[in-house]
Amino acid sequence: MPILTVIIASTRPGRAGLPVAAWFVEHARAHGAFEVRVADLAEIDLPLLDEPNHPRLRQYTKRHTIEWSAIIDASDAFVFVTPEYNYGYPASLKNAIDYLHQEWLRKPVGFVSYGGVAAGTRSVQQLKQVVTCLSMMPLNEAVAIPFFTEFIEDGKVKANQIMVQAADAMLDQLARVEAAMRPLRTLSS
Repeated sequence: MPILTVIIASTRPGRAGLPVAAWFVEHARAHGAFEVRVADLAEIDLPLLDEPNHPRLRQYTKRHTIEWSAIIDASDAFVFVTPEYNYGYPASLKNAIDYLHQEWLRKPVGFVSYGGVAAGTRSVQQLKQVVTCLSMMPLNEAVAIPFFTEFIEDGKVKANQIMVQAADAMLDQLARVEAAMRPLRTLSS
């Protein structure tokens, strides 16, 4: 079964990323197309990129980079759970992406975004430009949660039908694209 790693981008205390990710992870596991794992950037706690060598070389010198590399390398697909900060995505996610290179190549990525009226979609548009440089395949299907605080009750997301349908559509597309891209990763290994 392919491995889907859900990356929680926000590291902010009191972040909504935890309940949003918890809802999505539970939904993705019930969907059944993937073995679902979670990578919480707050727990991983990568410092600002501190490797002396370019990530393309995979000549890592720091334990945190080696561990992060292993997580991403073992993954077949990703979902980034991201807020929108000032029309963009969190610096913690950009830093985590920039640490590596080969490990991201030719893997699909979906997005669960949350925010105000724009539902985090501006951050997703910026992320699509970044991941495309890594030969990743950003999906069209996504989950965008506007006015996200209205969906969080007692620390848990109470998803509406639109969110559930969007999650199913994204997971279906993620499974199809991951299967189509798998031979490309095998050839390049």
